[in-house]
Amino acid sequence: MEPVPNPSGQADHRTLIGEFLSNKSELSFRRLYRQCTPPLFQLVYRLTGQHQDDAEEVVQETWIRAVERLGEFRWESSFTTWLSGIAINRCRELYRQRAKQKNETGFDDGEILVPGGELPLAQHIDLEYAIAALPDGYRAVLVLHDVEGYTHEEIGKLLGVEPGTSKSQLSRARNAIRKLLKQDDLKDLHR
Repeated sequence: MEPVPNPSGQADHRTLIGEFLSNKSELSFRRLYRQCTPPLFQLVYRLTGQHQDDAEEVVQETWIRAVERLGEFRWESSFTTWLSGIAINRCRELYRQRAKQKNETGFDDGEILVPGGELPLAQHIDLEYAIAALPDGYRAVLVLHDVEGYTHEEIGKLLGVEPGTSKSQLSRARNAIRKLLKQDDLKDLHR
């Protein structure tokens, strides 16, 4: 049976998942993976502070966990929302691991180090770099709200916080971005 395309021309997630679960259809899984991975990667890439290797690892682990639990998915939300929730939880785990590493060694293995001590774009910092410099919680809310378009209620459910907390973290994130963009010396971002 050929999956039913949705208005965007992509096969319906419910159909693809149904075929994968009932027939172990590799083709259906590949289609689902191809449809969902690019936006998932963009979300995770921003949440990990633009660390390519971390983002790739989180996306891979997200898919592994999703496949393991796919039979439990109840369609109370869209599949992409559910998948994003798994990815966000994996990013949280990564943040905790990094914090533990930093506490144990005094050095953050995820820090961006530039040879020669000079950071790129010494006079100007772009928005993506400023977002990457935000604390993890602020960055998560900012990316989910301003980039991915989630509401504060949805963010609250995904992150396990109240909508008011999401709103205040977004406000603080935006203020921090403004401050970071006004800085002349990027070295201050990594002290």
